[in-house]
Amino acid sequence: MNNRPFSSVDEMDRVLIDNWNSVVQPDYEVYIIGDFMFRSRQTPLYYLDQLRGRKHLVLGNHERWTDQVNLPDYFESVSQIKEITDMDHHLVLCHYPLAEWPRYFRGSMHIFGHIHNTRTSPAFQFYLTQPNMLNAGVDINHFIPVTLPQLIGNNRAFRQLEDEW
Repeated sequence: MNNRPFSSVDEMDRVLIDNWNSVVQPDYEVYIIGDFMFRSRQTPLYYLDQLRGRKHLVLGNHERWTDQVNLPDYFESVSQIKEITDMDHHLVLCHYPLAEWPRYFRGSMHIFGHIHNTRTSPAFQFYLTQPNMLNAGVDINHFIPVTLPQLIGNNRAFRQLEDEW
């Protein structure tokens, strides 16, 4: 479980669902940056039927479950990469950390997942040097959905801890 603070996958699932529903209201827009579920004993509907919000899925490498669900019934959008604006910030959402992108993305923030907090990954080391890259992994974000300001703050705090580590 990637050194997560749970005694079992069932406990992790319960905590993640409870955390999600403690902050997400039915009309909130929620962007899932890939790896929604992996090796679960539960069906995708077990999770999707419990989670509030208007969900958008940015596909990751563990989305093998998507053929089991009529995606438009549960997601407002499904994409490999998505551009949105939030709080006047241009955001590029992609499950994978991007090292290069088109000129018109410059000044944008790149929100990604995939690497979790795997410190030995070259992509992780690159992320630490890029202030406009924001890791959306649950490990960095205290296992709870976050707003853009919270995501920025959590990544700043995480980078500071890494500098001290």
